[in-house]
Amino acid sequence: MIGVKQSAMRESAGRDGTPCRPPGERREAGGDSGAARIPQAAPLRSPRTARSAVPTRAVRALATLAVTFVFSGTPGFGDEKPASPTTLIIAVGASGEEAYADDFAKWATHWQKAGAAGNAKVQTIGAGAEEKDALPRLHTAVAAEAKDGTNPLWLVLLGHGTFDGRDGKFNLRGDDLAASEVAAWLKPCARPVVIVCGFSAGGAFLKPLSAPGRVVVTATKSGAENNFARFGGYFAEAVADPAADLDHDGQTSVLEAWLAAAQRTAEFYKTEGRIATEHSLIEDNGDGLGTPPEWYEGVRVIKKSKDGKAPDGLRASQLVLVPNAAERALSPELRAQRDALETELAKLREAKAALPEKEYFAQLEALLLRIARLYPKR
Repeated sequence: MIGVKQSAMRESAGRDGTPCRPPGERREAGGDSGAARIPQAAPLRSPRTARSAVPTRAVRALATLAVTFVFSGTPGFGDEKPASPTTLIIAVGASGEEAYADDFAKWATHWQKAGAAGNAKVQTIGAGAEEKDALPRLHTAVAAEAKDGTNPLWLVLLGHGTFDGRDGKFNLRGDDLAASEVAAWLKPCARPVVIVCGFSAGGAFLKPLSAPGRVVVTATKSGAENNFARFGGYFAEAVADPAADLDHDGQTSVLEAWLAAAQRTAEFYKTEGRIATEHSLIEDNGDGLGTPPEWYEGVRVIKKSKDGKAPDGLRASQLVLVPNAAERALSPELRAQRDALETELAKLREAKAALPEKEYFAQLEALLLRIARLYPKR
């Protein structure tokens, strides 16, 4: 059980790299909070305030390592029927100016390539100048999608947006798309949904689209940020970019792509000496509030909300558009089991301070073993 014990021991490693302690060994007074170190590639920095650990996809790497030592095989793994493809719907908005049209077309191309690399079913709407009325086509595409299932529906909106103080709108050729319309379209969906609002004033879409199990990414923090938003382009680049893979598990999650895009957006304004006019948010816990990138260090949350609610990021860390080989091999059923176990892991980590150390590590080891059983021997 070496692999699992190593995983458990990493829980006691400090952020400053202090040596790991065996599960039963007493801590010295004044020790760290025990958040596991995650390999970081150009992480966003923020003050080290209260730490709230969100389990990331690195847990899967630890679990896969554990199974190498413990199991000679995984019964039933690979016997399930191949999963139906993920769906990616890309909507390109009205450009207004030719320069923006080129930008939006480039962003859409990045998404199309990422979707193809992930074997997703890809549909692009509004990319051609001949498409005069994109709204009905977009509605038809969303309505045709299965409402249940475990594979996600990705809805990516690229372009410009507006906000009149009541309802946010995404500018399309022809009639615009209101946030309230998208909310109504998606209301019957019980399957995982990822919505990327890569447009100005996109923050007005965050609360209306928020729902349990759903990930919403917005280029801005509110409808008042209505200047051209570059975030959509950076996110399009990051979603399949290995450089955005912060936990080095061979795939880029929604969370990682968002963090990379937010960082690149901030760097643009800093380099150009401009005042930033867009501040991205991510929402995946259903409270409609969203979380800014400053709350993260690498892929780990380092702050807590005042009301004590769970931070955003867990669900976003579980969803990818271009999965690695191990992820592709998992059936939708096994993937759902894995995601549920990671949610249990998140709750355990939140309760760590209230548990005796021995009990905490015993529960941690048990959970990691259960996750490990979902993966094949390497």
